[in-house]
Amino acid sequence: MVMPVLKCPYLAQLTLQQVRASAPNILNTGAESCPIFGQFVRKLSTTVVNNTASLNVSSSLSSMNFDDIKAVHENFLGRKTSNKVTIPTAINKTANSYGEIVISTECEDLLCPFLKTTPITLRRFNNEQHTNKIHQKLEKIINPIVNYTNLFQYNNFFDEKIEAKKRDNSYRVFKRVQRKSGLFPQAEEKKNLDDNKDSRTITVWCSNDYLGLGQHPKLKKAVIDAVTLHGSGSGGTRNISGTSPLHEKLEQQLAHLHQKESALLFTSCYVANDTTLFTLAKALPNCHILSDSGNHASMIQGIRNSHVPKHIFRHNDIEHLEELLKKLPKHIPKIVAFETVHSMDGSICNLEAMIDVAHAYGSITFIDEVHAVGLYGHNGAGIGERDHVLHKMDIISGTLGKAFGSIGGYIAGNARMTDFIRSYGSGFIFTTSMPPTVLASALAAIEVSMSDEGRSLRRKQQENVRELRSKLIDAGLPVIISPSHIIPIHVGDAALATLLCNHLLDRYSIYIQSINYPTVERGTERLRIAATPYHKSEMIDKLVDALKHVWQDIGLTLKDVEQQQQPILMRHHA
Repeated sequence: MVMPVLKCPYLAQLTLQQVRASAPNILNTGAESCPIFGQFVRKLSTTVVNNTASLNVSSSLSSMNFDDIKAVHENFLGRKTSNKVTIPTAINKTANSYGEIVISTECEDLLCPFLKTTPITLRRFNNEQHTNKIHQKLEKIINPIVNYTNLFQYNNFFDEKIEAKKRDNSYRVFKRVQRKSGLFPQAEEKKNLDDNKDSRTITVWCSNDYLGLGQHPKLKKAVIDAVTLHGSGSGGTRNISGTSPLHEKLEQQLAHLHQKESALLFTSCYVANDTTLFTLAKALPNCHILSDSGNHASMIQGIRNSHVPKHIFRHNDIEHLEELLKKLPKHIPKIVAFETVHSMDGSICNLEAMIDVAHAYGSITFIDEVHAVGLYGHNGAGIGERDHVLHKMDIISGTLGKAFGSIGGYIAGNARMTDFIRSYGSGFIFTTSMPPTVLASALAAIEVSMSDEGRSLRRKQQENVRELRSKLIDAGLPVIISPSHIIPIHVGDAALATLLCNHLLDRYSIYIQSINYPTVERGTERLRIAATPYHKSEMIDKLVDALKHVWQDIGLTLKDVEQQQQPILMRHHA
């Protein structure tokens, strides 16, 4: 082991053992011979004389150890001296067993008298050569010579996976759509990221901002006021950075909306679903989960990660659910997880019947109302409020990112359950909380939803949905009939679905995003259309006419009236 490089080129080459063995001798000799030690000794001798007049410098130095030597060098590191030194005529030579010591060529420039008179055998070396050797050693450590022939080729793997998606037409190319305040449901398509010359206005028919609240004046004002008062960020997790009154107010408002004791906020409803289902299933002893085959990926992820026994029942099939429940002991914990409004086929479950069957066999229900909150019920609490069964629903999950025009997710239920998830759910504990702008926006959105304005927006949206669905059916397009606001049009081929959307955008400035695998199963690819209160009748007519033309242009056939009466069956998987 070598000492750290210090000012003295000699001591820098000595081992720790060598310095420790002869510290007093080195100090005594250096005090008389070395310019650096000389300065130190003069300062030290003044202190020694003042404190103990009877002691000489040599006796003081002889009591110093290795740490003192190191401290000396650190004190004088980087300092230079031009003082001339008197070289003593005689220096006490003592025998040594150090062997050969390598020294730097700098010592020759210093004309160090200590090195000239030391009994240690010295060998000079070329400092540049020594540095090169060190660099070569470091190079081997940093960039070792490796045989790459047998190593896994990561980039090749990624390339092949991407090419596979391109081959089956499930590779997604994002459309660059810029929402502009006051233009909804229209937006701006930008061909170039930093150039507006090729931008154009398009009409959006696939936004989940179902009521257009994302550009509502009250929400925009709430965001501006919040960032002015509180800044842009939350500062971290609620456990560490603290919870804000805005967090608590929003949770209270969400609990009130769903007629529950408590609510808990998450950064997204994906995180809310994943975290809640995983945490509950892992914690409840011998828990089983019964999952609807059409459940969202976030619910599936939480269920899979929990590794508890799962039982998948056919989409919205109450009889199949009951059949599976009968096979499980009543006394063990069970969670029945499903959605009220299905996001891809627009179906709505028989909510009360599903809850009653689950409760009859000792289960609790986890009910995703993501595509229902803001859109159904007197106050916009969802299908549970519309069907007057909020009191029967155990755990409700919802989003702030769709009809409420913002971002984030939440669960609502009894206080003990939400406190349990707050205390044990890692997706809540270890994630930065939502910023004040989002919280203020969501509070304003719920206020609008629970008002007469919110009820008016819901009515207008449903009117537009009915008008659009009716005109699409009359045009012979294969509409998947559903009772909700979601209008799917069956295509059944990923390449054709993508081609339809590209033609609509390029030729008619109409933006709809095709829905391909893995969002839906292969063979069930579709267009998914969402009308809002702000789509005008002339926009609806333009969409129907454009869709009819591109449908036939790519070789698809329109249905006659008799074919339209036959329902299109969609497969679901979990």
